Amino acid sequence: MERKPPPPLITMEAMLNQMVSLGMGAEMVNPAIDLIYDLLRTFLPRPPVSAAASLSADSSFPGGGSGDRLSALPDAILRNIVSRLPVKDAARTAVLSSRWRPLWRSAPLALVDAHLVQSAGGGDSAPRAGSGSVAAAVSRVLEAHRGPFRCVHLTRTSMGAHRAELALWLDLLAAKGVEEFVFVNRPWPLDFPLPATIFSLATVKRLYLGAWRFPNTSALPRGTAFPHLLELGLSCVAMEDRDYDFILARSPVLETLLIYTSQRHVNLRIISCRLRCVQLCMSIVHDVSVVDGPCLQRLLLWEASEPSPRAGSKKICTRIKFGHAPKLRSVGYLVPGVHVLEVGNTIIKVDTKASPRTILPSVRILALKVHFEVRTEAKMIPSFLKCFPNIETLHIKSEKSYEPAGKLNQKFWQEASGIECVQSHIRDMVFHEYSGKHNQLAFLKFILENAQMLREMVIVFVQGILSSGDNAAAKLMKDLSSVKEASENYRVVISESSISRGGTSWNCQVASNLDVADPFYYCY
Repeated sequence: MERKPPPPLITMEAMLNQMVSLGMGAEMVNPAIDLIYDLLRTFLPRPPVSAAASLSADSSFPGGGSGDRLSALPDAILRNIVSRLPVKDAARTAVLSSRWRPLWRSAPLALVDAHLVQSAGGGDSAPRAGSGSVAAAVSRVLEAHRGPFRCVHLTRTSMGAHRAELALWLDLLAAKGVEEFVFVNRPWPLDFPLPATIFSLATVKRLYLGAWRFPNTSALPRGTAFPHLLELGLSCVAMEDRDYDFILARSPVLETLLIYTSQRHVNLRIISCRLRCVQLCMSIVHDVSVVDGPCLQRLLLWEASEPSPRAGSKKICTRIKFGHAPKLRSVGYLVPGVHVLEVGNTIIKVDTKASPRTILPSVRILALKVHFEVRTEAKMIPSFLKCFPNIETLHIKSEKSYEPAGKLNQKFWQEASGIECVQSHIRDMVFHEYSGKHNQLAFLKFILENAQMLREMVIVFVQGILSSGDNAAAKLMKDLSSVKEASENYRVVISESSISRGGTSWNCQVASNLDVADPFYYCY
C-alpha cells in the first residue's frame, strides 16, 4: 500500500516557542507548560513508596516493655524494610541505633524526588519551585548511597538548567545499578536532548521517559542495548522512525511498549520476539505495522490517528497492518473509516470477503470507536467485524460527529447478516456513550437479532441522560422489546457514564496489566 508522506507536524515545543515569540509572558506560558505536565503525569507509574505515612520513633510495645525486637532481625530483612521507605525516612533509620546505621547505604533504595519538593520549598502544584535545591538533594543521595537502587523517579528538575547534574546522575546510576527509572525533564524545553548515556543503564528493567529529544540512534555504537529492559514508556518524546526500530531491536526481553503524546508522527514497525503489549495513546499515528510479534497479546490505540483534516483538505487515514501475531488477543480502539485495516497484503474495504488471508482468528476482545452519523465510516463496521471471526467481547464507543454525513438505516444492518463473530461467538457486548440516536438503536437491534451466543449486553448512556427525567432507559427497553432475539438466555444492563462526553478515564498502567482480562472495560 503506497503511503503519502505526512504533513509537517506542529509540535508542542513549537507551539510554546510561538507563544514566547508573540510576546506572551510567563503568566500565559507557564499554565500551558503545567497543563502538558498534568497530562504527562497521568501516564507515569506510581512510585512504589509513599511519603504520606510518618515514621514513628516510638519503641514501646502493646502491653508494656520497650525491647527493640526489630533490630534483632537479620540484615536481609532489615534492608528489605529500608528499601520500602521513602529516601528521607530510609536515611533517618541510621539514627535509630548502631545496628541500623550502615543499612540504608546498602539497601536497594527508592529515590523519588517529588518527596523532596516540600522540604525544598515547592509543592505538587508548583513544579518550578525549588528545582535547584531538589537537584542538589538528588545528587547527594546518589553519591552517598553505594547502590543498587530499587527505583529512582526524577520528575521535578528542569534539566536544561542542570546539565552537569544530568550527566552525573546517569553516570552514577549506570555504575551503581537501578531497576526502575522514571526520568522527566521539566518544565521546558520539551525536546531537551537526552544523553546517549541513558543506554548505559544495563540493569534497568522498567524505564519511563518524558519530555526529551531521544538520542540519535544511528550514531550509537554497535553493542548499545537495554539487555534487561521489560517495560518502556515514552511520553512527549521527540523520536524518529529509526529510533523505534532501534529500541525494539536492542531490547531483547522487552514485553511492554507505551507511546504517549509523541512529539512526532508515529510510524511503528513491530518486530519483537518477546513484546506482549503495545499502547499508542494521544498521538498522531501515521502507520502501525505488526510485522513479527509471536508473543504480542495486546495492540491498544487510544486517540491514535491522523488529525482531522482542514476544511477542503483530503482526509489522511492511519494504516493498521497485521502480519504475524498468532497470540494477539485484544485489539482496539480501531476507528472504521479513519483507520485503514490491512491483514497480510489485503486492504480491508466495504466489499472485502472474509477468507483465511483476511482474518485474525486469535483475537477475542475487539473495541471499535464509531461515528454512527458518518455513513462512510459506519458502513465499514461489518467489514471490520469479519476480520475478527472469534471475538467473544465487543466494545463499541459511539463518537459524536460535528459534521454528520449520512446515516445507516435498519435495512443496511439487515443486509449485514452472516458475520461469523456476531452469529457464533460474541457473548458480551458493551456499548459506550449511548445517546438514543436512531442509528445507534439500529446497531443494537442488529446485535440482538443475530448474536446467538449473547449472554450480556451492557449499554452505557451518555452522562446526564438517565438522570434527566426523560425515562430514557424505559424507552430503550421498549424499543428493544420488538426485536426477535437470536439468543434465548441473555440480559441487558443499563448504566450511565461517570465521565462527561469527550472525557476519558483511560489508564495506561491498567491497560498494560495482562492480569486485567479486558483492558477496555476497566479503562473507560
